[in-house]
Amino acid sequence: MKQKIDITFFRAGFLIIFFFASLILNAQSSEEIEVGIDEQLGKILALDSKFYNEAGEEVTVANLVDKPTIFMFVYFDCPGLCNPLMAEVAALIDKVDLIPGKDYQLISVSIDERDDFKDAASKKANYLAAIKKRFPADAWRFLTGEVDQIKKITGSAGFKFKKEGEEIVHAGALIITSKEGKITRYLMGTTFLPFDIKMALLEATEGKVTPTVAKILKFCYRYDPQGRQYVLNITSIAGAGIILMAIVFVIIISIKPGRKNKVTKES
Repeated sequence: MKQKIDITFFRAGFLIIFFFASLILNAQSSEEIEVGIDEQLGKILALDSKFYNEAGEEVTVANLVDKPTIFMFVYFDCPGLCNPLMAEVAALIDKVDLIPGKDYQLISVSIDERDDFKDAASKKANYLAAIKKRFPADAWRFLTGEVDQIKKITGSAGFKFKKEGEEIVHAGALIITSKEGKITRYLMGTTFLPFDIKMALLEATEGKVTPTVAKILKFCYRYDPQGRQYVLNITSIAGAGIILMAIVFVIIISIKPGRKNKVTKES
């Protein structure tokens, strides 16, 4: 009899957990991300996108991506995340023991159609000058383009942004692809460890798709356009709390009958 009661309690408890979990997951999946990263791991970047390089020549992304590539979606007049992001990457190049131009390359794509190849050339010169190790000029490309091409490539990467006046609200991230253009990893933020960069590139070399801490950030945090940073997502955390409480409830009601029977036998 006791075994039947325990099974009933467990079934009821699991039904409660699945009910609340499905509600939370459905709410999250239907939530429209306006600004931030909607990870597209394992998918191919829009390689047919066309841009202009630093010399003003039209190029197709497919012709540039022939090795593991670090993509940065930025804009050159950005007052916030973009310059710290690219400065961090330039500093890390000297610390990562991989050969740029051979083992990997970098591509900065402007998300502002107002940027032109002259702006790209100026930014490229600044960041290459900050790199101390031998660095081939074509190992870091700076691209500009039209609105439709910008939306095509950022859309394929799940990179969401929007304009607010003269500025563009967006998240800071590195998007790593394999030589085939497959998205293998996202690194969120504007500061990184050399080890993380190296591992992400080695994984991309193998075509290995690896979810990282970004998954936790996506769940626990939301992007605050005003503060231009990730902040705690209370809705998601509350949902996780409900699931945790349901699990605790199942454990308690499952153990309680056993304790009661034990006390009865001892008396």
